[in-house]
Amino acid sequence: MASRLFEPVKWRELELPNRVVIAPMCQYSADGNGAATDWHLLHLGQLALSGAGLLILEATAVEPDGRISPDDLGLWDDRTEAALKRVIDSVRRYSPMPLGIQLAHAGRKASTRVPWEGGHHIRPDEPTGWRTWAPSPVGFMHSDVEPQELDEAGLARVRDAFVEAARRSERLGFDMIEVHAAHGYLLHQFLSPLSNRREDAYGGSLENRMRFPLEVFEAVRAVWPAHKPISVRISATDWVEGGWDLEQSVVFAQALKELGLDVIHVSTGGLSPEQKITVGAGYQTAFAERIRRETGLLTITVGLITEAHQAEHILVSGQADMVGIARAALYDPRWPWHAAAELGGKVHAPNQYLRSQPRHLKDLFG
Repeated sequence: MASRLFEPVKWRELELPNRVVIAPMCQYSADGNGAATDWHLLHLGQLALSGAGLLILEATAVEPDGRISPDDLGLWDDRTEAALKRVIDSVRRYSPMPLGIQLAHAGRKASTRVPWEGGHHIRPDEPTGWRTWAPSPVGFMHSDVEPQELDEAGLARVRDAFVEAARRSERLGFDMIEVHAAHGYLLHQFLSPLSNRREDAYGGSLENRMRFPLEVFEAVRAVWPAHKPISVRISATDWVEGGWDLEQSVVFAQALKELGLDVIHVSTGGLSPEQKITVGAGYQTAFAERIRRETGLLTITVGLITEAHQAEHILVSGQADMVGIARAALYDPRWPWHAAAELGGKVHAPNQYLRSQPRHLKDLFG
């Protein structure tokens, strides 16, 4: 019986050779001004040889203030575009793997130290810090400097920044883009009543809280080529009572679908330090399954998916259409090769690596 994980899947005119997606992973390794570096060439180069069906680049800030840390990747001007072009062109020269990019704005979770330095908020009066933006002047941590509330001009600026980054992504030749509306970053902040305390048309009711994320998506979809797909990543729950939850996520996903969404990438959490998460293998798949069932959208699920048979079961049982691998791919950059070997699938390998094929797996490299 053929492996479901290694069946192709089509998003608009983009055909993925299998259903393993390398999910976005922040590297905090740009040059301090948003530009990609040789680290990105090394990191993306190895993952592009992994045999996965799709590689999505890390959260890429659409404006300088939208970076999570001063070392985050950005795509907001000709300089950041040129730096990323050097990396992407080199990767494409040696790998046919489809490439996507995740466009993001960190909102109130911007201006932080890199994780290996603690990840704490950098105050705007410190040399590398800046004043953050948010739907409402409510910090992520009580000790954070209060973010600035986005006014009408600020909303337009951020929306236009997403659009301009999408245009640059097209020039760079990306096969798909993903709009980041998860993990407590700006668009998620608008969705959750815990972070959105506005009293205008962008706050209060579910319809109002969804308004700005939907406006951003619609504006991006309008400039992105019609034959290329768009994904949105969401956190299906805040894991906090009174916050964003699965029922609201279903409504949001349906609204996105009506505006032309192709794929929903379902994660959870990240909005509040008060979240209470029970973590275990595949702990987020039930959220993806519900959204998939009620909207009919193609769905990517993520979260402690580490074993090939686990991933296969998720797809065969209808919990999702694709499986996102992130930390597991850092630990094992050939995870798709090894999964294909276990499940009887085929993966692409470069000519230079064909001789690595084990003798008892003569059909592994298709």
